[in-house]
Amino acid sequence: MRPTFYDHLHPPTIPAAQARLRYTLGAGGLAVFLMLVVGFTGILVTFYYVPTPELAAKSVQELTYLVPFGWLMRNLHYWSAQLLVLVTALHLLRVVFTGAYLPPRRLNYLLGLSLLVLCLFMDFTGYVLRWDAGVHWALVAGTNLVRSIPIAGEGLYYALVSGSQIGSGTLTRFYAWHLFGLTLVLIIIMVWHIFRVRRDGGIAVPPPGERNEQARIPRKELARREALAMLWAGIVLLGLAILLPAPLAPGIQQGATPASESLAPWFFLWVQQLLKLGDPFVYGVLVPSGALLGLALVPYLTPHRLLPNELGRWFPRGGRNIQLMVACLFGIILLLTLLAILR
Repeated sequence: MRPTFYDHLHPPTIPAAQARLRYTLGAGGLAVFLMLVVGFTGILVTFYYVPTPELAAKSVQELTYLVPFGWLMRNLHYWSAQLLVLVTALHLLRVVFTGAYLPPRRLNYLLGLSLLVLCLFMDFTGYVLRWDAGVHWALVAGTNLVRSIPIAGEGLYYALVSGSQIGSGTLTRFYAWHLFGLTLVLIIIMVWHIFRVRRDGGIAVPPPGERNEQARIPRKELARREALAMLWAGIVLLGLAILLPAPLAPGIQQGATPASESLAPWFFLWVQQLLKLGDPFVYGVLVPSGALLGLALVPYLTPHRLLPNELGRWFPRGGRNIQLMVACLFGIILLLTLLAILR
């Protein structure tokens, strides 16, 4: 039988120890599954969405209340996008805490980090497309952070909002980025990322002589496990879509001032909390950029300290400094997020 596309993505067999859910968390496969759900439901939503300031919020309301099962499609799109951010971040943490960022996987680690950043911006642009009172503050604050950048800020702000202030061109610009600009880059990097997983030898494992367990599973068993994980993820996603509706608020009124008590989207709440500390450029641009740079440098800070028998295991000793740094970074982000929620 000729090999299928799936066969090209997976080796004939993989070590059983590194195929267990408690090691992989199923995060990589779930991220791909959620991306497919986001893409499919997004295509359906665009049939009814109208990207104009006057009709954007109204079209979302009509989709939710008047289109048969429109509420379900919108809720599935919303919750799959939120879960995608969580799962992608979890996948990044798994890679760091198992030392799977070392050569020859350094490039793929950076591709995965790029995917996380793209998911955040995709989520934010999609959040803005609601064009309702719930997103007004985040839209104004987020674009003003771009404006705070010295020298280039005004030009970047003009390009981002399509003018000297937020208006009708802003929604069109965000709509184009969400549907085409960011999406195309996301698809290209995702395919590249998946290709590199196979090119780099699959999941990180110890050399044959260093393994405590020699058992392997065939790709058919791996496919069964992946399908089961997607089934459970689909059930959870469907439950969220039925029980917890996506946010919906009245449309933005021209000349209206955003409510001061509004919150940023949950994945940027930590940035909103940082902004309370002082200068927007320092705490809203430099500090988050520094955190991202720190994550990008992870494969280069201690590049060759893991012993061969430490590969394929959680919390290898050779990467303790990196693990501590990343744990502290994510712990601070979580703490700032909780403070913003409980303010």
